[in-house]
Amino acid sequence: MTTVVADEAPHVVVRPSFWTRERRAGAAFVALGIVAAVLFGLLAHAQTDARFVLSENAEGATLTIPGRAGAIVFGLVTVAAGVALLALNARRFFALLVAVAALALVLSLLCSQVSAADEGLQFMPVINVIRQTIGVSVPLVFGALAGVLCERSGVINVAIEGQLLLGAFAAAMFATVAASVWVGVVAGGAAGLLVGLLLGFFAIRYRVDQVILGVILIVLCTGLTGFLFERVMTDDAEHFNAPAQLPIIEIPLLGDIPVLGPILFRWNALVYLVFILGVLIHFGLFGTRWGLRTRSVGEHPTAADTVGVRVLGLRYWNVAVAGVIAGIGGSYLVLDAGFQFSKGMSAGKGFIALAAMIFGRWNPLGAMLAALLFGFVEALQTFLSTIGSPIPSQFLSMAPYLITIVAVAGLVGKVRAPAADGKPYVKG
Repeated sequence: MTTVVADEAPHVVVRPSFWTRERRAGAAFVALGIVAAVLFGLLAHAQTDARFVLSENAEGATLTIPGRAGAIVFGLVTVAAGVALLALNARRFFALLVAVAALALVLSLLCSQVSAADEGLQFMPVINVIRQTIGVSVPLVFGALAGVLCERSGVINVAIEGQLLLGAFAAAMFATVAASVWVGVVAGGAAGLLVGLLLGFFAIRYRVDQVILGVILIVLCTGLTGFLFERVMTDDAEHFNAPAQLPIIEIPLLGDIPVLGPILFRWNALVYLVFILGVLIHFGLFGTRWGLRTRSVGEHPTAADTVGVRVLGLRYWNVAVAGVIAGIGGSYLVLDAGFQFSKGMSAGKGFIALAAMIFGRWNPLGAMLAALLFGFVEALQTFLSTIGSPIPSQFLSMAPYLITIVAVAGLVGKVRAPAADGKPYVKG
C-alpha cells in the first residue's frame, strides 16, 4: 500500500504596505507645512501683528501674534505633526496629530493674511467668524442628516439639493401668506416630504436608477420653483415673497457667558433643532431597535427580511422622514434672516451636504462635524475677502470638494458606503 502525501500549500506572507494611512497623512502635512512656512511667511508683513479678537467687537480681549513669525512657526508645527505621523505610524495618535496639523495650518494662513490686511482691518473677530460658521452650516447639517437616513436605509438621495430649494420656496410663500414663520417651517418640511415620497416611490417601487432619479428631481424642483417665482412672486413679492425672520431665542444665564454665550446660546429654533436632531439620529441609529433594523436594511436587506423586518416599508419611512428634514433645512435659507426667495438660492448646498455625509462616513455626528468644517471654509472665505486677501476665493470654494475626494480616495482612511446603498431590493 502506497501512501501519497500531498504537498502542503505554500505559505504566503503578505507584508503590510509601508504607506499606511498615518504615513500618507504625515507626508501630506509635511509638504503642506513647508509650503505654509515659506509661502505664508513671505505673504505676511514682518512688522505687523495679527490680532484675534475674542469678543463681539474690536475692543474686547485680544490675542496678538506677530504676523510673519506666526505664519512660519505654525507652518513648522504642521511639519512637526506630519513628521510625528510618519515616525510613529500609530493609529491611536492619528486623530490628535491630524487635528494639530490642520489647526496649525489654518493659523499659519490666518497670521499671514490678517497681518497683511488693509489698514484698519488687521484683526479677526473670532466670535463673528464662528457664528457665521454655525449659521452657514445649518442647512448643510440638515441635508447631511437627510442623506445619512436615506443611505443607511439603502437609498441614494442625490435630490437633497432639490429638497432644499423647494423647501425654501414653500417656506417663503406660505410664511408670507400666513404671516407666520412657523407655517413656513411646516410648509418647507412638507415640500421636502413631497420630493422624498417621489424619490421613494420611483426608487423603491419601480427600482429606477437612484442617481439618475435624484438628478431628475433636482431639475424638476429647479424648473418648478423658477417658473412659480417668475409667475407668482416676481409680480407681487409683498404678498408672496416677504417672509419674516425667525426670532432669536437666547437661553437665560447661558447666553451671558463670555465667548461661549453668543456662540452657542443665541440662535433661532432651527439651529438648536438641527444639532438636537443630529444627536437623536445618532443615538437612534446605534442605540435602538429601529436603528439596528435600518442599518441591517442598508447592509444586508435579504438577511433583514428573513428575520421579519419590512425592508421596503422601512425604506419608505426613512426616506420620507429624511425629506422632511431636508425641507426644513431649505426653510432655514429664507427664514433665518427673513430673506426673499430667489431662483437657485440653494446654490449647491445639497451637493456639499452629500460631501459632508461621505466625509463623515455615513455617521450622523461625523456628518455634522464635516458640515461644520465646510461651513468654516465658507466663513473663512467671506472673512478673507472682507480684509482684502489676495488669495482667490475660488481656491477656498474648492476646498470642501477636494477634502471629500481625499476622503473617498482613502488617503486618510477607508471610506465605505453601506453595502446595499443604491441597490433595489426585490423580495424573493
